[in-house]
Amino acid sequence: MVAMAMATLQSSMSSLSLSSNSFFGQPLSPITLSPLLPGKPTGKQCRIVMRLKRWERKECKPNSLPVLHKLHVKVGDTVKVISGHEKGQIGEITKIFKHNSTVIVKDLNLKTKHVKSREEGEPGQINKVEGPIHSSNVMLYSKEKKVASRVGHKVLDNGKKVRYLIKTGEVIDTEENWKKLKEATKKTEQVAAA
Repeated sequence: MVAMAMATLQSSMSSLSLSSNSFFGQPLSPITLSPLLPGKPTGKQCRIVMRLKRWERKECKPNSLPVLHKLHVKVGDTVKVISGHEKGQIGEITKIFKHNSTVIVKDLNLKTKHVKSREEGEPGQINKVEGPIHSSNVMLYSKEKKVASRVGHKVLDNGKKVRYLIKTGEVIDTEENWKKLKEATKKTEQVAAA
């Protein structure tokens, strides 16, 4: 019995030739699904894709664009950090990322960035950069009443939908706030252009 098994093994090994022109140096053909799934004969090719880590993945729509989440905060809002090592700090939102629900708060969550020198005589630099904070870790803040509150939505008499602070009743989306925000963005664009 053992001798017969050895003989079949030797014959199968001898029929498998690994000469240099038959196997090595040849590109691998894509795997088809038909031999893998005997019940479903399909001619589709299975591409080998690199698996991303769980924290690197972005949730995508069928057209491969990232899913954008709705946030309770907008650029220009004053917020208070409610968890993390910056807990209790107050700042203004400068940028939001809707694909992973994170925000950047001015002068908070500073990270150290080491920059190499680009030219020979130029020295390297160590810069402080604001890191993102998840939007669930910030809460809208009222400067007048000095209290953090959840956000609510209501429709005004003129039909405009606005956000307001539940604790104080203060309306966040007022015309004055939008004008201040637009003026600030124009100033930053002029500074960047100069």
